[in-house]
Amino acid sequence: MSFTTESRLTRTTAGTSTSTRTATVTRYTRTRRGPVRGAVFGLRRAARATARTARRTAGWVRETVTAAGMLTVVALVLGVVAGLAFGWIEGWAVAAIALVLLVVCVPFILGAHDYGIRLTLDRDRVVAGSEIAATLDVRNNGARLSLPGVVDVPVGEGLIEAHVPLLRPQAQHQEQLTIAARRRGVIDVGPMTITRGDPIGILRREMRWPEVQRIHVHPVTVRIPRTSAGLIRDLDGTPSTTLVDADLSFHAVREYVVGDSQRHVHWKSTAKTGRLMVRQYEESRHARIAIVLDLDAESYETDDEFESTVSAAASLALQGVRDGRDVLFVVSDEIPEQSRSEVFSIRTLPTVTPQALLDATSTLDAAERVMRLEAVTALTAQSYPDLSIGFLLTGSRTPLDRLRLAAVKLPAAVDAVAVRTELGEEPTMKSARELSVMTLGALGDLPQMLARGALG
Repeated sequence: MSFTTESRLTRTTAGTSTSTRTATVTRYTRTRRGPVRGAVFGLRRAARATARTARRTAGWVRETVTAAGMLTVVALVLGVVAGLAFGWIEGWAVAAIALVLLVVCVPFILGAHDYGIRLTLDRDRVVAGSEIAATLDVRNNGARLSLPGVVDVPVGEGLIEAHVPLLRPQAQHQEQLTIAARRRGVIDVGPMTITRGDPIGILRREMRWPEVQRIHVHPVTVRIPRTSAGLIRDLDGTPSTTLVDADLSFHAVREYVVGDSQRHVHWKSTAKTGRLMVRQYEESRHARIAIVLDLDAESYETDDEFESTVSAAASLALQGVRDGRDVLFVVSDEIPEQSRSEVFSIRTLPTVTPQALLDATSTLDAAERVMRLEAVTALTAQSYPDLSIGFLLTGSRTPLDRLRLAAVKLPAAVDAVAVRTELGEEPTMKSARELSVMTLGALGDLPQMLARGALG
Protein backbone atom coordinates (compact mmCIF):
# COMPACT_ATOMS: atom_id res chain seq x y z
CA MET A 1 0.00 0.00 0.00
CA SER A 2 1.38 3.40 -0.87
CA PHE A 3 0.36 6.87 0.19
CA THR A 4 1.39 10.45 -0.65
CA THR A 5 2.88 13.03 1.66
CA GLU A 6 3.51 16.67 0.88
CA SER A 7 6.08 19.01 2.41
CA ARG A 8 6.54 22.71 1.75
CA LEU A 9 10.06 24.14 1.45
CA THR A 10 10.81 27.86 1.84
CA ARG A 11 14.15 29.36 0.90
CA THR A 12 15.21 32.94 1.63
CA THR A 13 18.17 34.54 -0.17
CA ALA A 14 19.95 37.42 1.59
CA GLY A 15 21.50 40.28 -0.30
CA THR A 16 20.25 43.36 -1.97
CA SER A 17 16.88 41.73 -2.40
CA THR A 18 15.00 39.00 -0.58
CA SER A 19 13.04 36.37 -2.48
CA THR A 20 10.82 33.61 -1.19
CA ARG A 21 10.14 30.48 -3.18
CA THR A 22 7.63 27.84 -2.26
CA ALA A 23 7.91 24.34 -3.70
CA THR A 24 5.76 21.26 -3.31
CA VAL A 25 7.52 17.91 -3.00
CA THR A 26 5.62 14.66 -3.47
CA ARG A 27 7.18 11.64 -1.88
CA TYR A 28 5.92 8.09 -2.40
CA THR A 29 6.53 5.55 0.29
CA ARG A 30 5.66 1.92 0.50
CA THR A 31 4.37 0.31 3.65
CA ARG A 32 5.12 -3.32 4.20
CA ARG A 33 2.51 -5.47 5.87
CA GLY A 34 2.65 -8.99 7.10
CA PRO A 35 0.69 -11.76 5.35
CA VAL A 36 -2.04 -11.85 8.00
CA ARG A 37 -2.65 -8.10 7.95
CA GLY A 38 -2.60 -8.09 4.16
CA ALA A 39 -5.14 -10.88 4.00
CA VAL A 40 -7.43 -9.12 6.48
CA PHE A 41 -7.16 -5.89 4.54
CA GLY A 42 -7.96 -7.68 1.29
CA LEU A 43 -10.97 -9.41 2.84
CA ARG A 44 -12.32 -6.07 4.08
CA ARG A 45 -12.02 -4.54 0.63
CA ALA A 46 -13.72 -7.55 -0.92
CA ALA A 47 -16.51 -7.42 1.67
CA ARG A 48 -17.15 -3.73 0.98
CA ALA A 49 -17.18 -4.32 -2.78
CA THR A 50 -19.53 -7.27 -2.35
CA ALA A 51 -21.89 -5.23 -0.17
CA ARG A 52 -22.00 -2.42 -2.74
CA THR A 53 -22.71 -4.89 -5.51
CA ALA A 54 -25.42 -6.57 -3.44
CA ARG A 55 -27.11 -3.24 -2.76
CA ARG A 56 -27.05 -2.32 -6.44
CA THR A 57 -28.40 -5.73 -7.39
CA ALA A 58 -31.17 -5.55 -4.79
CA GLY A 59 -32.15 -2.09 -6.02
CA TRP A 60 -32.18 -3.28 -9.62
CA VAL A 61 -34.34 -6.28 -8.68
CA ARG A 62 -36.83 -4.09 -6.81
CA GLU A 63 -37.12 -1.71 -9.76
CA THR A 64 -37.19 -4.37 -12.51
CA VAL A 65 -38.90 -7.50 -11.18
CA THR A 66 -42.61 -7.15 -10.48
CA ALA A 67 -44.65 -9.16 -8.00
CA ALA A 68 -45.55 -11.61 -10.78
CA GLY A 69 -41.85 -11.86 -11.63
CA MET A 70 -40.99 -12.69 -8.03
CA LEU A 71 -43.60 -15.46 -8.05
CA THR A 72 -42.03 -16.79 -11.26
CA VAL A 73 -38.57 -16.83 -9.69
CA VAL A 74 -39.93 -18.57 -6.59
CA ALA A 75 -41.63 -21.16 -8.82
CA LEU A 76 -38.33 -21.71 -10.64
CA VAL A 77 -36.39 -22.27 -7.42
CA LEU A 78 -39.05 -24.51 -5.85
CA GLY A 79 -39.35 -26.51 -9.06
CA VAL A 80 -35.60 -27.16 -9.16
CA VAL A 81 -35.54 -28.08 -5.46
CA ALA A 82 -38.48 -30.48 -5.90
CA GLY A 83 -36.87 -32.07 -8.94
CA LEU A 84 -33.50 -32.56 -7.27
CA ALA A 85 -34.73 -33.61 -3.83
CA PHE A 86 -37.71 -35.78 -4.70
CA GLY A 87 -37.24 -36.48 -8.39
CA TRP A 88 -40.60 -35.01 -9.29
CA ILE A 89 -41.06 -34.52 -13.00
CA GLU A 90 -43.75 -31.94 -12.28
CA GLY A 91 -41.18 -29.86 -10.42
CA TRP A 92 -38.83 -29.87 -13.40
CA ALA A 93 -41.76 -28.93 -15.65
CA VAL A 94 -42.67 -25.96 -13.44
CA ALA A 95 -39.04 -24.86 -13.35
CA ALA A 96 -38.73 -25.14 -17.14
CA ILE A 97 -41.89 -23.09 -17.72
CA ALA A 98 -40.73 -20.40 -15.28
CA LEU A 99 -37.30 -20.25 -16.89
CA VAL A 100 -38.79 -19.94 -20.38
CA LEU A 101 -41.03 -17.09 -19.23
CA LEU A 102 -38.10 -15.21 -17.72
CA VAL A 103 -35.92 -15.71 -20.82
CA VAL A 104 -38.72 -14.60 -23.17
CA CYS A 105 -39.45 -11.46 -21.12
CA VAL A 106 -35.84 -10.25 -20.82
CA PRO A 107 -35.59 -8.77 -24.37
CA PHE A 108 -38.48 -6.41 -23.64
CA ILE A 109 -36.41 -4.46 -21.08
CA LEU A 110 -33.04 -4.51 -22.82
CA GLY A 111 -31.56 -1.32 -24.20
CA ALA A 112 -32.01 2.32 -23.28
CA HIS A 113 -34.53 4.62 -24.97
CA ASP A 114 -34.47 8.39 -25.23
CA TYR A 115 -37.99 9.68 -24.61
CA GLY A 116 -39.20 13.24 -24.49
CA ILE A 117 -42.38 13.72 -22.46
CA ARG A 118 -44.34 16.94 -21.98
CA LEU A 119 -47.67 17.48 -20.23
CA THR A 120 -49.57 20.66 -21.09
CA LEU A 121 -52.52 21.82 -18.96
CA ASP A 122 -55.11 24.15 -20.41
CA ARG A 123 -55.30 26.01 -17.06
CA ASP A 124 -53.88 25.73 -13.57
CA ARG A 125 -56.70 27.40 -11.62
CA VAL A 126 -60.26 26.12 -11.66
CA VAL A 127 -63.39 26.17 -9.52
CA ALA A 128 -64.34 23.06 -7.59
CA GLY A 129 -66.45 20.74 -9.70
CA SER A 130 -64.67 21.58 -12.97
CA GLU A 131 -62.43 19.54 -15.27
CA ILE A 132 -58.99 20.32 -16.66
CA ALA A 133 -57.99 19.24 -20.15
CA ALA A 134 -54.40 18.07 -20.54
CA THR A 135 -52.31 17.02 -23.54
CA LEU A 136 -49.60 14.40 -23.08
CA ASP A 137 -46.91 14.53 -25.77
CA VAL A 138 -44.48 11.58 -26.00
CA ARG A 139 -41.62 11.65 -28.50
CA ASN A 140 -38.99 9.05 -29.34
CA ASN A 141 -35.80 11.11 -29.59
CA GLY A 142 -33.60 8.07 -30.10
CA ALA A 143 -32.33 6.48 -33.29
CA ARG A 144 -33.88 3.08 -32.56
CA LEU A 145 -37.38 1.72 -32.42
CA SER A 146 -39.06 2.05 -29.00
CA LEU A 147 -41.39 -0.62 -27.71
CA PRO A 148 -44.87 0.17 -26.35
CA GLY A 149 -45.06 1.49 -22.81
CA VAL A 150 -47.30 3.09 -20.23
CA VAL A 151 -46.98 6.65 -18.90
CA ASP A 152 -48.12 7.01 -15.27
CA VAL A 153 -49.28 10.52 -14.39
CA PRO A 154 -49.90 10.98 -10.64
CA VAL A 155 -52.78 13.39 -10.06
CA GLY A 156 -53.07 14.17 -6.36
CA GLU A 157 -53.71 10.84 -4.67
CA GLY A 158 -54.89 9.26 -7.94
CA LEU A 159 -53.13 7.98 -11.04
CA ILE A 160 -53.81 8.33 -14.76
CA GLU A 161 -52.35 5.76 -17.15
CA ALA A 162 -51.69 6.62 -20.80
CA HIS A 163 -50.65 3.83 -23.19
CA VAL A 164 -47.89 4.70 -25.66
CA PRO A 165 -47.72 2.61 -28.86
CA LEU A 166 -44.65 1.44 -30.76
CA LEU A 167 -42.74 4.54 -31.87
CA ARG A 168 -40.29 4.81 -34.74
CA PRO A 169 -37.24 7.07 -34.36
CA GLN A 170 -38.31 10.73 -34.01
CA ALA A 171 -41.98 9.65 -33.99
CA GLN A 172 -44.47 11.42 -31.75
CA HIS A 173 -47.65 10.37 -29.93
CA GLN A 174 -50.26 12.60 -28.30
CA GLU A 175 -52.81 11.59 -25.71
CA GLN A 176 -55.71 13.73 -24.49
CA LEU A 177 -56.30 13.47 -20.73
CA THR A 178 -59.01 14.82 -18.43
CA ILE A 179 -58.29 15.75 -14.82
CA ALA A 180 -61.33 16.01 -12.57
CA ALA A 181 -61.22 18.72 -9.88
CA ARG A 182 -64.25 17.74 -7.84
CA ARG A 183 -63.30 19.31 -4.52
CA ARG A 184 -61.45 22.40 -3.38
CA GLY A 185 -57.74 21.96 -2.75
CA VAL A 186 -54.32 21.85 -4.37
CA ILE A 187 -53.58 19.08 -6.89
CA ASP A 188 -50.00 18.16 -7.74
CA VAL A 189 -49.60 16.59 -11.18
CA GLY A 190 -46.41 14.55 -11.46
CA PRO A 191 -43.71 13.39 -11.38
CA MET A 192 -44.44 11.27 -14.46
CA THR A 193 -42.91 7.88 -15.17
CA ILE A 194 -42.88 5.81 -18.35
CA THR A 195 -42.82 2.06 -17.91
CA ARG A 196 -41.61 -0.50 -20.44
CA GLY A 197 -42.21 -4.17 -19.80
CA ASP A 198 -43.22 -7.51 -21.20
CA PRO A 199 -46.83 -8.31 -22.07
CA ILE A 200 -47.12 -10.72 -19.16
CA GLY A 201 -46.01 -8.18 -16.56
CA ILE A 202 -43.02 -10.04 -15.13
CA LEU A 203 -40.25 -7.50 -15.82
CA ARG A 204 -40.34 -3.74 -16.26
CA ARG A 205 -38.15 -0.65 -16.55
CA GLU A 206 -39.08 2.88 -15.53
CA MET A 207 -37.93 6.35 -16.50
CA ARG A 208 -38.92 9.28 -14.28
CA TRP A 209 -39.48 12.98 -15.06
CA PRO A 210 -39.24 15.05 -11.85
CA GLU A 211 -41.35 17.98 -13.06
CA VAL A 212 -44.45 18.64 -10.93
CA GLN A 213 -47.25 21.01 -11.96
CA ARG A 214 -49.67 22.43 -9.42
CA ILE A 215 -53.39 23.07 -9.89
CA HIS A 216 -55.29 25.33 -7.47
CA VAL A 217 -58.93 24.31 -7.13
CA HIS A 218 -60.78 27.37 -5.83
CA PRO A 219 -63.90 27.20 -3.70
CA VAL A 220 -67.30 27.85 -5.22
CA THR A 221 -68.27 31.47 -4.58
CA VAL A 222 -71.39 33.53 -5.08
CA ARG A 223 -71.51 37.06 -6.40
CA ILE A 224 -72.75 39.53 -3.83
CA PRO A 225 -74.45 42.42 -5.68
CA ARG A 226 -73.49 45.90 -4.61
CA THR A 227 -77.12 46.60 -3.78
CA SER A 228 -77.00 43.72 -1.29
CA ALA A 229 -73.76 44.73 0.36
CA GLY A 230 -75.16 47.61 2.39
CA LEU A 231 -74.20 45.86 5.61
CA ILE A 232 -70.61 46.57 4.62
CA ARG A 233 -70.92 49.60 2.37
CA ASP A 234 -72.90 51.79 4.78
CA LEU A 235 -70.01 51.83 7.22
CA ASP A 236 -67.94 54.02 4.91
CA GLY A 237 -68.15 57.72 5.73
CA THR A 238 -70.18 57.24 8.93
CA PRO A 239 -68.85 59.59 11.65
CA SER A 240 -67.51 57.93 14.77
CA THR A 241 -67.03 59.22 18.30
CA THR A 242 -63.31 59.67 17.78
CA LEU A 243 -62.27 63.32 17.43
CA VAL A 244 -59.48 64.21 15.02
CA ASP A 245 -57.93 67.38 13.65
CA ALA A 246 -58.73 66.74 9.99
CA ASP A 247 -61.60 64.87 8.34
CA LEU A 248 -64.91 65.51 6.56
CA SER A 249 -67.43 65.60 9.43
CA PHE A 250 -67.24 68.93 11.32
CA HIS A 251 -67.76 68.65 15.08
CA ALA A 252 -66.85 71.89 16.91
CA VAL A 253 -64.15 74.51 17.42
CA ARG A 254 -61.55 74.56 20.14
CA GLU A 255 -58.70 76.74 21.23
CA TYR A 256 -55.48 76.54 19.27
CA VAL A 257 -52.60 74.48 20.71
CA VAL A 258 -49.04 74.30 19.54
CA GLY A 259 -48.75 71.96 16.56
CA ASP A 260 -52.20 72.59 15.03
CA SER A 261 -52.27 73.33 11.32
CA GLN A 262 -53.11 76.90 10.34
CA ARG A 263 -55.35 75.55 7.57
CA HIS A 264 -57.97 74.61 10.17
CA VAL A 265 -58.10 77.99 11.92
CA HIS A 266 -61.70 79.23 12.31
CA TRP A 267 -61.33 82.98 11.77
CA LYS A 268 -64.85 84.02 12.73
CA SER A 269 -64.61 82.33 16.13
CA THR A 270 -61.13 83.79 16.51
CA ALA A 271 -62.48 87.31 15.88
CA LYS A 272 -65.32 86.84 18.39
CA THR A 273 -63.30 85.35 21.21
CA GLY A 274 -60.05 87.16 20.64
CA ARG A 275 -58.19 83.83 20.88
CA LEU A 276 -56.97 81.64 18.05
CA MET A 277 -59.56 78.89 17.44
CA VAL A 278 -59.33 75.83 15.18
CA ARG A 279 -61.88 73.37 13.75
CA GLN A 280 -62.33 69.90 15.19
CA TYR A 281 -63.76 66.92 13.26
CA GLU A 282 -65.26 63.52 13.90
CA GLU A 283 -63.29 60.72 12.35
CA SER A 284 -65.17 59.03 9.52
CA ARG A 285 -65.31 55.27 9.70
CA HIS A 286 -63.57 53.25 7.04
CA ALA A 287 -64.85 49.73 6.47
CA ARG A 288 -62.03 47.36 7.35
CA ILE A 289 -63.58 43.95 7.17
CA ALA A 290 -62.31 41.07 9.28
CA ILE A 291 -63.32 37.58 8.19
CA VAL A 292 -62.56 35.00 10.86
CA LEU A 293 -62.98 31.41 9.64
CA ASP A 294 -63.27 28.58 12.15
CA LEU A 295 -60.97 25.65 11.21
CA ASP A 296 -61.88 23.48 14.18
CA ALA A 297 -63.14 20.16 12.81
CA GLU A 298 -65.44 19.70 15.83
CA SER A 299 -67.47 22.74 14.75
CA TYR A 300 -68.76 21.04 11.59
CA GLU A 301 -71.19 18.18 11.10
CA THR A 302 -69.84 17.04 7.72
CA ASP A 303 -67.09 17.88 5.23
CA ASP A 304 -69.67 19.46 2.92
CA GLU A 305 -70.67 21.81 5.73
CA PHE A 306 -67.06 22.93 6.10
CA GLU A 307 -66.70 23.41 2.35
CA SER A 308 -69.85 25.54 2.25
CA THR A 309 -68.50 27.68 5.11
CA VAL A 310 -65.20 28.19 3.29
CA SER A 311 -67.14 29.21 0.18
CA ALA A 312 -69.15 31.74 2.19
CA ALA A 313 -65.97 33.21 3.70
CA ALA A 314 -64.31 33.39 0.28
CA SER A 315 -67.39 35.09 -1.20
CA LEU A 316 -67.38 37.79 1.47
CA ALA A 317 -63.65 38.40 1.16
CA LEU A 318 -63.74 38.37 -2.63
CA GLN A 319 -66.48 40.98 -2.76
CA GLY A 320 -64.54 43.21 -0.36
CA VAL A 321 -61.40 42.94 -2.48
CA ARG A 322 -63.31 43.71 -5.66
CA ASP A 323 -64.81 46.79 -4.00
CA GLY A 324 -61.34 48.00 -3.05
CA ARG A 325 -61.82 47.63 0.71
CA ASP A 326 -59.38 46.57 3.39
CA VAL A 327 -60.06 42.88 3.94
CA LEU A 328 -58.49 40.85 6.72
CA PHE A 329 -58.93 37.08 6.31
CA VAL A 330 -57.86 35.29 9.50
CA VAL A 331 -57.66 31.61 10.41
CA SER A 332 -56.02 29.69 13.22
CA ASP A 333 -52.52 28.40 12.72
CA GLU A 334 -51.99 24.72 13.48
CA ILE A 335 -50.74 23.94 16.99
CA PRO A 336 -47.61 21.72 16.99
CA GLU A 337 -48.13 18.27 18.45
CA GLN A 338 -44.99 18.48 20.60
CA SER A 339 -46.16 21.71 22.24
CA ARG A 340 -46.81 21.19 25.96
CA SER A 341 -48.24 24.64 26.64
CA GLU A 342 -51.15 26.38 24.97
CA VAL A 343 -50.08 28.12 21.78
CA PHE A 344 -51.83 31.18 20.35
CA SER A 345 -51.11 31.75 16.69
CA ILE A 346 -53.19 33.06 13.80
CA ARG A 347 -52.53 33.21 10.08
CA THR A 348 -53.70 35.86 7.65
CA LEU A 349 -54.42 35.04 4.03
CA PRO A 350 -53.24 37.40 1.26
CA THR A 351 -56.01 39.67 0.00
CA VAL A 352 -54.08 41.88 -2.40
CA THR A 353 -55.73 40.40 -5.49
CA PRO A 354 -58.68 38.04 -6.01
CA GLN A 355 -56.37 35.38 -7.43
CA ALA A 356 -54.04 35.46 -4.43
CA LEU A 357 -57.03 35.24 -2.10
CA LEU A 358 -58.58 32.27 -3.87
CA ASP A 359 -55.23 30.49 -4.14
CA ALA A 360 -54.82 30.80 -0.37
CA THR A 361 -58.33 29.52 0.37
CA SER A 362 -57.50 26.41 -1.68
CA THR A 363 -55.03 25.36 1.01
CA LEU A 364 -57.42 25.57 3.99
CA ASP A 365 -58.30 22.35 5.81
CA ALA A 366 -60.24 21.58 8.95
CA ALA A 367 -58.06 20.19 11.74
CA GLU A 368 -58.26 19.15 15.36
CA ARG A 369 -55.16 20.87 16.72
CA VAL A 370 -56.21 24.48 16.07
CA MET A 371 -57.40 27.36 18.19
CA ARG A 372 -61.11 27.73 18.87
CA LEU A 373 -63.09 30.55 17.31
CA GLU A 374 -63.14 32.62 20.50
CA ALA A 375 -59.34 32.58 20.84
CA VAL A 376 -58.83 33.41 17.16
CA THR A 377 -61.22 36.36 17.43
CA ALA A 378 -59.54 37.67 20.59
CA LEU A 379 -56.06 37.49 19.05
CA THR A 380 -57.35 39.15 15.87
CA ALA A 381 -58.79 42.06 17.87
CA GLN A 382 -55.50 42.48 19.73
CA SER A 383 -53.39 42.38 16.59
CA TYR A 384 -55.67 44.52 14.39
CA PRO A 385 -57.60 46.96 16.60
CA ASP A 386 -58.82 49.27 13.81
CA LEU A 387 -61.64 47.03 12.56
CA SER A 388 -65.13 48.15 11.64
CA ILE A 389 -66.97 44.88 11.05
CA GLY A 390 -66.17 41.27 11.82
CA PHE A 391 -67.66 38.18 10.19
CA LEU A 392 -67.33 35.02 12.30
CA LEU A 393 -67.92 31.95 10.14
CA THR A 394 -68.40 28.51 11.66
CA GLY A 395 -70.46 25.30 11.47
CA SER A 396 -73.68 24.04 12.99
CA ARG A 397 -72.01 22.45 16.03
CA THR A 398 -70.88 25.80 17.45
CA PRO A 399 -73.41 26.87 20.10
CA LEU A 400 -74.77 30.39 20.34
CA ASP A 401 -73.08 31.14 23.67
CA ARG A 402 -69.66 30.53 22.12
CA LEU A 403 -70.53 32.90 19.28
CA ARG A 404 -71.51 35.57 21.79
CA LEU A 405 -68.29 35.03 23.70
CA ALA A 406 -66.33 35.45 20.47
CA ALA A 407 -68.21 38.63 19.62
CA VAL A 408 -67.43 40.10 23.05
CA LYS A 409 -63.73 39.75 22.25
CA LEU A 410 -64.12 42.38 19.54
CA PRO A 411 -64.05 46.10 20.41
CA ALA A 412 -67.40 47.69 21.19
CA ALA A 413 -67.30 49.81 18.03
CA VAL A 414 -66.98 46.74 15.80
CA ASP A 415 -70.18 45.28 14.33
CA ALA A 416 -70.06 41.49 14.75
CA VAL A 417 -71.91 39.15 12.38
CA ALA A 418 -71.86 35.40 12.94
CA VAL A 419 -72.47 33.15 9.93
CA ARG A 420 -73.41 29.56 10.81
CA THR A 421 -73.76 26.95 8.08
CA GLU A 422 -76.51 24.36 8.61
CA LEU A 423 -77.03 22.60 5.30
CA GLY A 424 -80.66 22.03 4.42
CA GLU A 425 -82.03 24.36 7.11
CA GLU A 426 -84.19 27.43 6.56
CA PRO A 427 -82.07 30.60 6.32
CA THR A 428 -82.66 32.95 9.24
CA MET A 429 -81.32 36.25 10.53
CA LYS A 430 -81.39 37.01 14.27
CA SER A 431 -80.05 40.10 15.98
CA ALA A 432 -78.86 40.28 19.57
CA ARG A 433 -77.07 42.90 21.58
CA GLU A 434 -73.62 41.47 20.96
CA LEU A 435 -73.99 40.31 17.38
CA SER A 436 -76.20 39.35 14.45
CA VAL A 437 -76.47 35.64 13.63
CA MET A 438 -77.04 34.41 10.07
CA THR A 439 -78.00 30.80 9.44
CA LEU A 440 -77.23 29.57 5.92
CA GLY A 441 -78.95 26.48 4.59
CA ALA A 442 -77.04 26.79 1.33
CA LEU A 443 -74.37 29.02 -0.14
CA GLY A 444 -76.92 30.79 -2.34
CA ASP A 445 -78.63 32.18 0.78
CA LEU A 446 -75.70 34.49 1.55
CA PRO A 447 -76.59 37.43 -0.80
CA GLN A 448 -80.22 37.41 0.37
CA MET A 449 -79.26 37.37 4.04
CA LEU A 450 -76.82 40.24 3.57
CA ALA A 451 -79.52 42.27 1.82
CA ARG A 452 -81.96 41.49 4.62
CA GLY A 453 -79.40 42.60 7.20
CA ALA A 454 -78.75 45.81 5.31
CA LEU A 455 -82.43 46.69 5.06
CA GLY A 456 -83.09 45.73 8.65
